Amino acid sequence: MHESTTPLSINLLIFLLSAFLGLGLIRRVSKLLHTPLMSLTNAISSVSVVAALIVMAEPKNKMIMIFATIAVALAATNVISGFMITERILRMFKKDHGGKTP
Repeated sequence: MHESTTPLSINLLIFLLSAFLGLGLIRRVSKLLHTPLMSLTNAISSVSVVAALIVMAEPKNKMIMIFATIAVALAATNVISGFMITERILRMFKKDHGGKTP
């Protein structure tokens, strides 16, 4: 690692890489399945989860650890809810097979 690299620049680099990863993931989701708002919200939440996990890896004090834990819980709930809504939408598009699941 270069001597002039600061922890802030490393964290900013991780944030930018996470943002590009999130954007790459939501671009692959069919527009019929997700509204752009839900996709963007899931991407932002996934970036929040990654960032909070990184903060939790090197706890500086107890208050930061508490806030990072809350951030992970809330953002993960949002991401999981987005996938649950997607599953519900997919079930709406499946044809009815006389009450039997395929």
